[in-house]
Amino acid sequence: MRRLLCTTLLFSAGLAHAEVPRVATDIAPVHSLVSMVMQGAGSPDLIIPPGASPHSYAMRPSEARAVAKADLVVWVGPSLAPWLEEPMSSLAQGAERLTLQDVEGIRLLTNRSGVAFEAHDHGDHEGHDDHDGHDDHAEHDDHEGHDHSAHEGHGDHEDHKDHEGHDHGAHEDHEDHGDHEGHDHAEHDDHGDHEVHDDHKGHDDHADHDDHDHDAHEEADAHEGHNHAPGALDPHIWLDPQNAMVWLDAIAASLSAQDPENAALYADNAAQAQAQLVDLQADIQAELTPLRGQKFVVFHDAYHYFEARFDVEASAAISLSDGAAPSAARLAEVRDVVKDTQAACVFTEPQFNAGLVEALQDGTALKSASLDPIGAALEPGVDMYPALLRDLAAAFSSCLAE
Repeated sequence: MRRLLCTTLLFSAGLAHAEVPRVATDIAPVHSLVSMVMQGAGSPDLIIPPGASPHSYAMRPSEARAVAKADLVVWVGPSLAPWLEEPMSSLAQGAERLTLQDVEGIRLLTNRSGVAFEAHDHGDHEGHDDHDGHDDHAEHDDHEGHDHSAHEGHGDHEDHKDHEGHDHGAHEDHEDHGDHEGHDHAEHDDHGDHEVHDDHKGHDDHADHDDHDHDAHEEADAHEGHNHAPGALDPHIWLDPQNAMVWLDAIAASLSAQDPENAALYADNAAQAQAQLVDLQADIQAELTPLRGQKFVVFHDAYHYFEARFDVEASAAISLSDGAAPSAARLAEVRDVVKDTQAACVFTEPQFNAGLVEALQDGTALKSASLDPIGAALEPGVDMYPALLRDLAAAFSSCLAE
């Protein structure tokens, strides 16, 4: 009997050692990438459901429990979900964090300046290495050379009204937020081409200063505590598939460190997922290459990584963020851009005010299509991330094709 008991205890200990890590992820695209790597071993938990804002979200009890039980939390970083730092520190003190914005080898872009993205240049921010083995699919001469340590310590995120003094384990789900841009990183002084432009310099007697004051309030009100200033990190990093390929290796490495017995599985899954994304990137490139040079505007500047990767770049953004209505002055500037560039398409988002398209027409025929950077309508899981990229490419093709 004693021998049987000892055998049972040893067997149980072996099972515990072989347990797959509990993984919590922030947004559905990251959840999809982690799901790819974990196939055959387990499934990650999703903290922020599709359709909810990653920049300002109050977790439900089940999501708080997922964070509390996690051995590993994989998230884009504080540039996207600054509020998540507090619950991770309080609920998941023993969990490892994989902060994807800090992974070496990715391409980082900064916020573009002005309505029409004045003076933007992809070539001024070198410093990140290419992903080994994928050199033929990306030219990374324009990798932004950020010091990742500059993105730590986000004390000014404490003014989120919907999170002050709350128990993160007891919130109801707040859906219907869309993809609000939420940056509060310090401005990168070394990015000379992203300096804040004073579009009205020397025009102190300009009659419509009220409209421009409204623009400033629009920025402040859309996301309190977030920094939309030129030079701040653009957090929509997942929309460049080349970045996702780099992340797959980092995810596999983090999982393997906690679960060595499945290390070969994680590495093989990551390699297969990378091969899938290489093919997908090539397909999208072939689809979008004929559209280079076509002019279009976006609802808000959330697609820079996708645009830059496939060389189809927007001429302007209607709104500073998807949570703020554009001022009359900003709308007038966008209308001028549409007229001057002869833009043929405006990309909307699910929460977009359809009347804004009419306001931009001004006698021109504008086509429109809907984009969604977070994939709110897609089912979370292994297939979600490739589907997100395909949907973006299809929207570009349908709206920009002559």
